[in-house]
Amino acid sequence: MAETTANRQMGAGEWGMLLALSALWGGSFFFNEIAVRQLPVFTVVVARVALAALILWAVMRLGGQSMPKDRRVWAAFFAMGLLNNVIPFSLIVAGQQSLASGVASILNAATPLFTVIFAHFLTVDERMTPARLAGVLTGFLGVAVMIGPAALRGMGGNLGAQLMCLGGAVSYALAGIYGRRFRAMGVTPIQTATGQVTASSAILLPLMLIVDRPWTLPMPGMDAVAALIAVAALSTALAYLLYFRILATAGATNLLLVTFLIPVSAILLGTLVLNEVLLPRHIAGMALIGLGLAAIDGRAARLFARGG
Repeated sequence: MAETTANRQMGAGEWGMLLALSALWGGSFFFNEIAVRQLPVFTVVVARVALAALILWAVMRLGGQSMPKDRRVWAAFFAMGLLNNVIPFSLIVAGQQSLASGVASILNAATPLFTVIFAHFLTVDERMTPARLAGVLTGFLGVAVMIGPAALRGMGGNLGAQLMCLGGAVSYALAGIYGRRFRAMGVTPIQTATGQVTASSAILLPLMLIVDRPWTLPMPGMDAVAALIAVAALSTALAYLLYFRILATAGATNLLLVTFLIPVSAILLGTLVLNEVLLPRHIAGMALIGLGLAAIDGRAARLFARGG
């Protein structure tokens, strides 16, 4: 796989973008919940990526930018769309038909673990270290604690569905590593984001037409339409601009730590917006995730070593 130089330690700006990305993707659960009450899953997914593509094309046009015409770049966009959208969306949606959302969230949080393993073998600048592996495992434990013991009790059955969700996590991890090549190809983050959602729309549209037959569906209400616009503009178009910007400078392993932060964002948004209760296990899980991120970042350990 093509190599680029990635920062092993993120700066304040990159941590800020990572937190913003987790908030945008954490909010997608809220928007999706509204949309799927009135629309089938693939219609929601296609509307999400297609609207995001239209928004990003408009932003590029207004900014006087153009998309690359190189077939090699567009082939990479389609490969990225498969790895980052089509395969994981399909596997996770299929798995969630018979899995509780808590179990699916825990399995999805395995993404950084797969990324650490794959990046060790597929890159030259994101090697596994004991601190990084310990940090990822601590963060994964934090997600499990935050979601709670009820979800953990559900880990015993539905092996096929669990393997589908893990397959989605593997695909996300490979997408993060594969996407590093765009910087080496001279493709900007906005071009990459636009190309990926455009390719994903082209791949998913026929699937949606066959499975959902949208012409037979009743017209959705304004709340569902507003949710689709929000998930497309905020949780997809803006989110992928941040995703590819972080990926270009911080690398796949650092980027996919966002998987740990998404449950934190979702729970905090539920507490602040929906008046949900913040439980002790949520606080404990967030603390473990914080420890894991600190271990991966490495600055705290180096300061402690110098102080000793």
